[in-house]
Amino acid sequence: MRIYCPTGAFGLGFLDSSHERAIAMKPDVIACDGGSTDSGPFYLGAGQPKMSREALVRDLGRLLLARDALRVPLIIGSCGTSGIDAMVDMMRDLTVELAATHGLSFRLATIRGEQEPADIAARFDRGGIRALPGAPEITRDDILACEHIVGMMGVEPIQAAIEGGADVILAGRATDTALFAAMPLLRGLPPGPVWHCAKTIECGAICSTRPVGDGVIADIDETGFEVEPASLDAACTPLGIAAHTLYENADPVFIHEPGGTLNTGEAVYTALDQRRTRVEGSLFEHTPCTIKLEGSARGGYQTVAIGGVRDPLILGQLQDWTDGMMAFFDTRVKELTGLTLGKDVRIDISFYGRDAIMGRTEPLANEVGHEVGMLFVITAPTQKLANTVCRFVTHMGSHWSIPEWDGFISGIAFPFSPPEIDRGPVYHFRLHHVVTGIGPDELFRTRFEEVGR
Repeated sequence: MRIYCPTGAFGLGFLDSSHERAIAMKPDVIACDGGSTDSGPFYLGAGQPKMSREALVRDLGRLLLARDALRVPLIIGSCGTSGIDAMVDMMRDLTVELAATHGLSFRLATIRGEQEPADIAARFDRGGIRALPGAPEITRDDILACEHIVGMMGVEPIQAAIEGGADVILAGRATDTALFAAMPLLRGLPPGPVWHCAKTIECGAICSTRPVGDGVIADIDETGFEVEPASLDAACTPLGIAAHTLYENADPVFIHEPGGTLNTGEAVYTALDQRRTRVEGSLFEHTPCTIKLEGSARGGYQTVAIGGVRDPLILGQLQDWTDGMMAFFDTRVKELTGLTLGKDVRIDISFYGRDAIMGRTEPLANEVGHEVGMLFVITAPTQKLANTVCRFVTHMGSHWSIPEWDGFISGIAFPFSPPEIDRGPVYHFRLHHVVTGIGPDELFRTRFEEVGR
């Protein structure tokens, strides 16, 4: 079975030449992932797509035309970045519009997997929610505070849509791999090669020597799979394919899915030529189904300011300088707003050029060059309050003195006027948990419709 993944992120685009070559190779299915949590909790919390409407229309139009020419299923998962119901509906509307524009007709399936917080809270009360490794303890109130919660589907809802005659499938939040594994597993191909192949091609050409927005083609058979880039200017090497099992995984050997675990420990990677690699020896162990939950809650509003420090006397005592500044803010914010710093309002200061990326885990801690970038982040219950505090903080911070100074001096250079930048509402993940004791289809709802007929 031949699978075509046109790009690693729907809306990111792909080369016309690569796409034409892939279509000429006559794949049995076209699949593409449209979402992720990589970009943080905003898109799930706010219910907005990361990619622009123009970008989504550009990719979707070309893929609908390709599907029509090949007469094969087109599967797009995690619609609109987060996969909430509103994003599935948005993609559905775009699909119907494009079908009318191009005179296309097909059977469309939309699979929704957004969950009501009250329903998840009830499952939590019954002991049906389990934390994934590293997830914090949660309460019932944490669940109810979520703006949106999605369940992450595996292959079963997608397979049911295929069996229902769907030509185009628009799925809510799904594991990246499920989009590519659904069809070959339905055809009876062995799960080891299928799941490993799906993991390999889920990000498109990222697994190739030209890791850009472009596609890959994979062939799966009874003993393994072969993968090559859609572009003739790239290659899929054994090292690159093996290395991709490290991407987004805590363990490069055991990779978990809703209904089991992929084991790549015995996999053998062989170059077929300069562009293609074959993989054999992958195994898959079936386990009881669990469905991952992702939930995002609003965490107030933010205003930020960016500055820079070049004074060598300040650079020699950055921590003491910041500690003194924060101690002053602690009492002054209470006087100005009546709110308590650290409880009602947060002020975070980071120095880019000194430990800002890795924080306390930085192996080169406290090493400073000739200048550092300074980031102020103020989080408060309202945007107006965040901006008010930030204005005070940037003004006082820019003139915060050190013992070596004589007179009134400015120590921070701000590139913008005014330096305060409103970020709007901010969100954070509340759920990184799984639902246990559940069937693979239980949380998902599928609707069929005839488009253009």
